[in-house]
This record gives sequence, C-alpha cells and structure tokens, in this order.
Amino acid sequence: MRQSDTIQSLLNALPHTNAPIYARLKSAILENIDSSTWIPDQRLPSEAEMVNALGVSRMTVNRALRELTADGILIRQQGVGTFVAPKKAHSSLFEVHNIAQEITDRGHHHTTIVVKLQQVKSNTDQALRLGVRTGEPIFKSTLIHFEDQKPIQLEQRIVNAFLVPDYGEQDFTQFTPFAYLNTVAPITEGEHLVEAVTPNATEAEQLAIHSGQACLQIKRRTWSGQKIVTSARLLSPGHLFQLFGHFGRP
Repeated sequence: MRQSDTIQSLLNALPHTNAPIYARLKSAILENIDSSTWIPDQRLPSEAEMVNALGVSRMTVNRALRELTADGILIRQQGVGTFVAPKKAHSSLFEVHNIAQEITDRGHHHTTIVVKLQQVKSNTDQALRLGVRTGEPIFKSTLIHFEDQKPIQLEQRIVNAFLVPDYGEQDFTQFTPFAYLNTVAPITEGEHLVEAVTPNATEAEQLAIHSGQACLQIKRRTWSGQKIVTSARLLSPGHLFQLFGHFGRP
C-alpha cells in the first residue's frame, strides 16, 4: 500500500466524536489493523506525515503511537519507522498443546532446528526437577521452533531416560518432543510457571531478537502417572507470543 493510500485510510477511519484527538487517532489505527486494511509488518506513515495530514501537534501523534506500542499493537524502530506488530501466537494457560499443531491451525508452516540432543548424567538441579537421583542418566535437548521461517520459541528440555529410553534416537525435525512424549508416556498431570524475562546473548541470537528484548518464559513439568517425564523451559519473544486462559466462577 502506498503511503498516500495509508494516510487516506487513516483519515477515513478517524471517528467523528468529542474524544481527544490522540484517542481518535488510536481508534483509527486500530480500525485499519482490525479490518486488515493494514497488515502485520506494514510501515505506518511517519509522525511528520500524520501531523501534516491531521493538522495536530507532534505530541498528540507521538502519544497515540507510544500507547499503541506499549500495548503491543505497533513496533517502533529507531531511525526506521513504526510498523504494525505481527499478530501474537497464543496458547492456553491451563492446557498443554503441540506448538507444531498450533502453528498449523493458524494456517502457517512449522519447522524445527535441533541445536542439541544428548544423554548426560543429571546434576543436582536436574535431578530435583525430574524426581530422580543425582547422576542418573537423562536426556537434554535444545530446539528452535519456527513459524513461517521466523523463530517463535526456544525449547530447552530434560527428559527422564528411564521412562523414555529412546528419546535420544528421535528425529525432532519431523515431529515435536511434545508429540513423541505424549505417545510413549501420555500426560496425566502438568504444571506451569510463567515469567517475563530478558534472554541472554545466545538466546537472543537464536530467537533473532535484541538481547534486551522482553521474552515470555514458561517452565513446564509434566507427569505420566506418578512419574515426572520431562521438565522444559520454553522461551518466546514477548511481541510474538501470549497466553490465554478462561475460567468460570464457582
């Protein structure tokens, strides 16, 4: 879309209300995004172009863009411009799903890179997480999941080698660890710990983001019967991922 068309669509969507102009501008931007007139990664008109087209102050335009950026609707890149943020993937907070299936259900393509897959002797922390003795064999794997060739999740996992002895022989470019584990040791129980974190330099590089960029971290353990099968750390760029939960009142 040409910038002149983008400006025109912004003017057409501007509501005729008594609301403050910055709020009306936010509404017009949201209307264009919600209607798919503006698509993810599309560049918005510059602040100067909006100021000239709307006849308002730069402070007004800046406030609207700043608030929409804080809400994750827009992405602002210093010296480059303001863009429509990619639509966030979301997973249920109360269920465990296969990320490959979630991506497919969104109509996108899932691929995986296996960074590491090895058997090691568990240290004290790993043994506690899996409910085994220190020094017992476990599997460690590190994978990067991609959605349409864009990294969306870094998966670091340890697995009880006694319960899943063939884990290290699997080709996880063809199916996910979740799919395999749920076949050989079906999930009967699970737990999540969700945090906002800052990735280290290596993790940021693997996710193709800046090292200071916020990420959503999920620490997850799952059981089959009375035994802990796996403990995983799932790290996703905050601007690409969200969790959703629904609950009823008792």
